[in-house]
Amino acid sequence: MLREDMVDDEGLATAELDELAALLQDRRAKDLGEAEHLAESLGVVLSARGESADDEHDPEGPTLSYEWSRLQALRGETADDIVAVDAALARIEEGTYGRCMRCDRMIGVERLRARPTAELCIACAMTVDG
Repeated sequence: MLREDMVDDEGLATAELDELAALLQDRRAKDLGEAEHLAESLGVVLSARGESADDEHDPEGPTLSYEWSRLQALRGETADDIVAVDAALARIEEGTYGRCMRCDRMIGVERLRARPTAELCIACAMTVDG
């Protein structure tokens, strides 16, 4: 039996909710900082691409096209994380944070500490992932 099954159905204590909200706010601030850094890096690459006629044959390292693609992918991941954090913060405001969106059982504070944006309990997440 999963430890998750032993979590009571009463919800998170106020102190736990405050702790998790602070984790989410901190993560959001870091994501915003990373997004700003990535935007600056993309500007540098864009400028360099405009100056270079043939970056595909540069023996000095990764091509500018590769770097652009890499930074765009990181930017997308950061944007997705901001959306997930904002959704978790909205669930806190609505009073639904910590409840599985599939089965409506409590997710468990330890899982939320590890993955504060979790929307599913471990049992439901295992059926989705596995």
